[in-house]
Amino acid sequence: MLATRNRLRTSTDFSTTVRSGVRNGRRNVVLYTAALAADEPSRIGFIVSKSVGNAVVRNLVKRRLREVGALSLRQHGSGFAIVVRALPAAAGASFEQLRSDYDAALESNMKRLGGRLPKAASSVSYETTQEGTPRA
Repeated sequence: MLATRNRLRTSTDFSTTVRSGVRNGRRNVVLYTAALAADEPSRIGFIVSKSVGNAVVRNLVKRRLREVGALSLRQHGSGFAIVVRALPAAAGASFEQLRSDYDAALESNMKRLGGRLPKAASSVSYETTQEGTPRA
């Protein structure tokens, strides 16, 4: 299970990551990755639509992807926002297949981010709510 601080929770967080991040697709998943401030914890969100299968299958895919995401947090624990979109082929994929697709897509995204890697936050501090959205 992912800690609350490591979850993308709002639609704004998801859309910002998808629009401003880099994208890489594999047979079972599509990963969107965006850089955050270096001192912010990495956050991961999952999109598993009805095209993947019924509720039982979707939840199985989601649980597997959550575990793979938790494993990737050990290596990229801060500075990134990641959105994982499961494709219909993920319904029949094993845990190992999902993990290899996820890892390959994440590695490719990290290479593509290259110059946009997270930098230490400046002296200006922007407060955010618990959900990660900026305060007014």
